[in-house]
Order: sequence, then C-alpha cells, then structure tokens
Amino acid sequence: MIAFLRGKILFRTSDAVILDVNGVGYRVRLPTSTLVSLGEVGETVELHTHFHVREDDQSLYGFNTQDELELFEKLLSVSGIGPKVALGVLSAAPPSTIAAAISQGNLDVLTGIPGIGKKTAQRLVLELKGKVELGEEIPELAPLDQEVAATLINLGYSAAEAQRAARAVTSQGKTLEERLRAALQYLGG
Repeated sequence: MIAFLRGKILFRTSDAVILDVNGVGYRVRLPTSTLVSLGEVGETVELHTHFHVREDDQSLYGFNTQDELELFEKLLSVSGIGPKVALGVLSAAPPSTIAAAISQGNLDVLTGIPGIGKKTAQRLVLELKGKVELGEEIPELAPLDQEVAATLINLGYSAAEAQRAARAVTSQGKTLEERLRAALQYLGG
C-alpha cells in the first residue's frame, strides 16, 4: 500500500523516525543500520517502506535500499518471524551477510543474532535457501579459530561476536591461549 516515502524528519527515537510528508506525520520503524545513516532532524530523506497490518497494529517499516526491503519481506514469509524479529535481523548485520549465512546454511552467524535461536535459524535456512541472493562469502573458521569462538561463547559472548573476534585475530598467536587473549582484547576495546 505505502511503498515509498519522501519527507522531512520531525523527530527521532531509538528505533523510528516521524516523517513529515506534505503535512502528514508518518511513524516509520527502522533497522539500526538505516537509522544511523539517516540524516538529522529537519533533513529530507527517502525511504522504501513496508506497510504491515495485523488486527491489533498497523505499522510502517522503512529501509535505505530496495534490497533491504526485499530481504525484510522474505524474512516475514518465514513462519514464526514477525516484523520485530525481521527488523532485529537487519539491525544485527548487513543484508549481504544475512543472505550469505542463509545461502551457506551458516547457523552460527544466524544464532548470533538476538531473537534467533537454533530452530528459527534452521527454519530460515530451510525456507529461504535459494530464495535470497548470495551475499559475500563467509569463510569457514580454521579449527583453532573455532575453538577460540567456542570458548568465547562459553564465556557469554554471542556467536556473532565470538566469530567476529576469532576472525579478527587469526594471525595473532599460534596457541589457543594466545589467540583467546587477543580475542578478549579485541572484544574489550
């Protein structure tokens, strides 16, 4: 119904903006990536939108690009995924990373996203594999790096944080202890 908005930002919250479009204020919920890259209050912006209707709610969701919007709508097509979770997925990682994780069946990346457990990640892969364009290739971790990531997860870090830290320190140290120390420093600062 409402596919695109161009208007002036009147107000910003932690997850939405109020857009003045020719005298009508629209509340548009946004993923973090879009919210961060959006202009300041008073600037004119353009958003691709999805109008979501339920019996108890009507909401607009906005995105910088058509690709983000299409991925959001594909996520909504998966049973058990609502707009709040789909928005959380797009807030957690770039669309190309999400698409690559789904295409490759990389459950570690998907379960590292808040709100996505193992069963939901498996459902995403099952229902969307082949339906999303492959983003950047996510290389597999070497065995030592997998141990670093597993240890970080056991220490309470999310799978996404643990994998990101393990990838960042692959060249630092030859033992598990050395790499783990470097990964903890990476995450700490």
